[in-house]
Amino acid sequence: MSPSRIFSSSGLLIVAFLIQESLVTRINFPISGFSFYIAVLIGLISFEDRSGAVVIGFIGGIILDLSPTIDAPFGQWAFVMTLIGFLFATNRESIGNFSSRPMALIALVAAGAMFSMVIFLMISALLGENDGAFSQIVIKVLGNGFWTIIFAPLIIPFLSLFHNASLTSRERR
Repeated sequence: MSPSRIFSSSGLLIVAFLIQESLVTRINFPISGFSFYIAVLIGLISFEDRSGAVVIGFIGGIILDLSPTIDAPFGQWAFVMTLIGFLFATNRESIGNFSSRPMALIALVAAGAMFSMVIFLMISALLGENDGAFSQIVIKVLGNGFWTIIFAPLIIPFLSLFHNASLTSRERR
């Protein structure tokens, strides 16, 4: 992954973070909330190669740790997203190319968003955080997965264009 792609992807993640914090958190979604930022981050991770997925996961997690609305230890989201990036990177060959299967990519982004929230909540429980009742947590995770499936078809084409535009000629091979 080239340094210019790291900076451009970081810039996109910062813009997505600002959209999440200024607009999306103000909307009262039925069932539960929607994390636009996590959907964008998981989408970017899914397009990256092995090293790029881990790097984008770590940078995206650090940016998410800067959120004033998250009451968690600094670095927890960085760890979770680095782990998600690693899981995507190690299973990249078995996942395959999504150009002919866009619904599989949407399902993978939604599953990745839900799995990242579950890992975050498990680590929070290990650290002694109180995140609410189990039923509330299940509704929050499933609601976020539902809204990610609904909005991912709007996000994924833009991320695909961004990824293709950010590739260097050497990376396009």
